[in-house]
Amino acid sequence: MSRFNFSKKLFGFAAPLAAAILATQAWAQGAGQPYGQPSTAKGDWPMYFADPSGSRYSPQAQIDAANFNKLELAWHFKTDALGARPEYKLEGTPLEVNGTVYATAGSRRDVVALDARTGELEWVYSLNEGVRAAISPRQLSGRGVSYWTDGKGDDRIIFVSTGFRLVELDAHTGHPVDSFGDHGMVDMRVGYYTGVMGQPGVYKQIDLTDGEIGLHSTPTVADDVVLVGSSMREGSQPLTQNNTKGLTRAYDARTGKVLWTFHNIPQKSEPGYESWEKNSADYNGNTGTWASMTVDTALNSVYVPVEEPTNDTYGGLRPGNDLYGDSLVCLDLHTGKLKWYYQVVHHPIWNFDMTSPPLLVDVTVDGKPVKAVAAANKTAFLYVFDRVTGKPIWPIIEKPVQQSNVPGEKTSKTQPFPTKPAPYGLQYIRGDDDLIDFTPALRQQALDLIKKNYVLGGMFAPSVVSKQPFPIAQFGGTGGTGGTNWPGGAFDPETGIVYLHANNAAQTFKSLVAPPPGLSDEPYLEGTAGRPFTVGNGPGFGVASDAPKVSPEQAKLAAIFKEHPEVANAPPPPRNVSGLPFIKPPYGTLNAIDLNTGNILWQVAHGDTPDEVRNNPVLKGLTIPKTGQTGNVGMLVTKTLVIIGDPQYSTAPGHPRGAMLRAYDKKTGAQVGEVWMPAPQSGSPMTYSYGGKQYIIVAVSGGNYSGDYLAFSLPSGN
Repeated sequence: MSRFNFSKKLFGFAAPLAAAILATQAWAQGAGQPYGQPSTAKGDWPMYFADPSGSRYSPQAQIDAANFNKLELAWHFKTDALGARPEYKLEGTPLEVNGTVYATAGSRRDVVALDARTGELEWVYSLNEGVRAAISPRQLSGRGVSYWTDGKGDDRIIFVSTGFRLVELDAHTGHPVDSFGDHGMVDMRVGYYTGVMGQPGVYKQIDLTDGEIGLHSTPTVADDVVLVGSSMREGSQPLTQNNTKGLTRAYDARTGKVLWTFHNIPQKSEPGYESWEKNSADYNGNTGTWASMTVDTALNSVYVPVEEPTNDTYGGLRPGNDLYGDSLVCLDLHTGKLKWYYQVVHHPIWNFDMTSPPLLVDVTVDGKPVKAVAAANKTAFLYVFDRVTGKPIWPIIEKPVQQSNVPGEKTSKTQPFPTKPAPYGLQYIRGDDDLIDFTPALRQQALDLIKKNYVLGGMFAPSVVSKQPFPIAQFGGTGGTGGTNWPGGAFDPETGIVYLHANNAAQTFKSLVAPPPGLSDEPYLEGTAGRPFTVGNGPGFGVASDAPKVSPEQAKLAAIFKEHPEVANAPPPPRNVSGLPFIKPPYGTLNAIDLNTGNILWQVAHGDTPDEVRNNPVLKGLTIPKTGQTGNVGMLVTKTLVIIGDPQYSTAPGHPRGAMLRAYDKKTGAQVGEVWMPAPQSGSPMTYSYGGKQYIIVAVSGGNYSGDYLAFSLPSGN
């Protein structure tokens, strides 16, 4: 393992004495003077989601509806030189504190400090973890860093490395904080395990080099506590059921000491173990916390969004409801003790993960003040609870759902359905009216293709065993990839209105096949009959510096195919209608929900009509209204605006191919401004004010455009 640090404050000085002299000079000039606790009220953006509640709100108001169209590119920071290869999926949201911007960047997940006025590089920290990072299940540059300060000048940047180390850096110099962990870092793979703790021969500490664990998300820091979750590979094709177990852990922000550990899969002595029938908690894994957590420090509570257990599409080896899979869990901030939980999907097999930071919103319901927590996920339901008691604000009703006929599977007879708010996005194909409607002929074509190749079902329709010539897959619309994904939502703390983007056209085709012999100990994995079995790498694999082009899973499959070749004996199932989605527009929407009433205030299509729709020859001569775009994007809320970028490229009249950063009126949803960007938004926007000027930074990337942080501001004199 090697590390590299470049600081413009230290550049050119080799001797420690010279570095110490220059650091003293910087302190004297004000670079290290105490700033107190940063906040959005001061003009900062000190957390990934602005504040511990997850609001993504800033009261800054220099940029508004009247001048948004005047925004200019103040500076940008291209990330190509950070790592051995460029990155094309930059998901970061920078922080800004007292004139310095901090972010992760590049295919080695370096950390950079930039001048907030100019974007000039102040320092960069690079950590080369070798093979450990190169084969990590969660690569990319990550979603950002966290910030801790004692308010007296001891200011630190905290991040999770690609190889799953917790690292603390001096915010002024970029040097590791020597008193934290082992000279600035904690190996978080220590303590992750498979099997049963305390049982020799069953319990197994994961390998510190190639053990399956990683994280894209940023740690949450509150009250000197650093909260870190866990994530494994994509869960639809695991090589083993007995995978790494998901944990939620807290560390001392000053020393790196582990303060507590919460087992997302309960042990025998813990509540929830009984929900795993046949002791299946002992030999199952995943159930990670891959989204960031939010904190109510007054209540001493942390709100934890938990994902699905192994496997995302088949649960026959884990009968029961499988707590705390697909649950919102409330823990004591300082002890990790369980306060309450709510499972939004029983016996999860739909990839309906809890995807994003829960929103902590103070509202007034039926004339009474309520401290609420609102959790969004891929179902397009917004689940709203009293964050003190865990009781739903509005009734959540258990309703009977379709049952699985897959051998060995035992699905839950009922699932929870909120009565309020209403679904804010398409959850499944409810009937013909949800299908493509540009022309009657296209709709009929869609109906014919679906009838021939698929089984239609409801929101909780389970996967089917794919066969030929019988229907290939369960087709239910956006299940598992719709609703709200990792970018999450935002809210206005003054009004209690929550804003969410919905991905409406991420069509999901669910089918199972028996895996090739020797590939997995699971009887069924995601696949399609008549096609050679393939293994997906999951998000970001292969993009890290030094990463192999072929994953270990793909290499194992290739070796099996040498002994047991597979060839296609059927064409691939249709995934579109003449190049168009099966589902009618809008493909993506921006939604406003009033948590005082539980009512949806407005919904608007977000994003230009995609080029493949605008220019499709079967639509020639037709007037196509704005469709919005499919994808996952986060937003920023200011005094008057909701600001969010397009998730796809488009070429519309008046601007070259690229994407737009858009501003909407918070009250009405009317678009009030747009600014062109060279690539789609790939990380959520943030804002700060410094030197009398408000800036907006957003990460863009995709296609042939590599990662770039764009900083917009108004022209001088405005």
